[in-house]
Amino acid sequence: MRRAAEVLASGTWSAAKAVDTVTLDFAARHRRRIVMTGDSGTAFLLDLQEAAALRDGDGLLLDDATIVCVRAEPEPLLEARCATVQELSRVAWHLGNRHLAVQVVGDVIRLREDHVIAAMLEGLGATVRKVSAPFDPEGGAYGGHGSAPAVLKATVSGLTHAHTHDHEHDHGHNHDHPHPHRHVHG
Repeated sequence: MRRAAEVLASGTWSAAKAVDTVTLDFAARHRRRIVMTGDSGTAFLLDLQEAAALRDGDGLLLDDATIVCVRAEPEPLLEARCATVQELSRVAWHLGNRHLAVQVVGDVIRLREDHVIAAMLEGLGATVRKVSAPFDPEGGAYGGHGSAPAVLKATVSGLTHAHTHDHEHDHGHNHDHPHPHRHVHG
């Protein structure tokens, strides 16, 4: 079976060179090792040194020098839009404080569909609508392209906070607030 051990970052290679595509939702694009089958039938083993957050447009370099293009599959999302930059910043702060993965598209913030978060956003003054679109959230200051910590992070307008700590630091709030996930502290 062919093997892909290297990720070519989107924009560093020509998609015209791809022999196939693999279309995956956000959760399925965070991988290290798994057998995959491309949309046109190319079977291969993704075998990376460490787990990577594959982005829309990335290429998976196979051991025979061919490339499979990664495509982000449309999935149920929310789009939050605000009337002012101040309102958008406030919404971004609240999403970041909840450590939600978000994608910034122009003046809109996209996130995974969640009725509780939708109500919170509307309460903050955002206009929220459901959409089906590819989800390619921000990589964050700590992970960069092609990597993400074990716990997903949110990055919006420079408000970043990952919860995979291996050192002490002050980041402006305590951890005595509810989260829909487990915290991992070193």
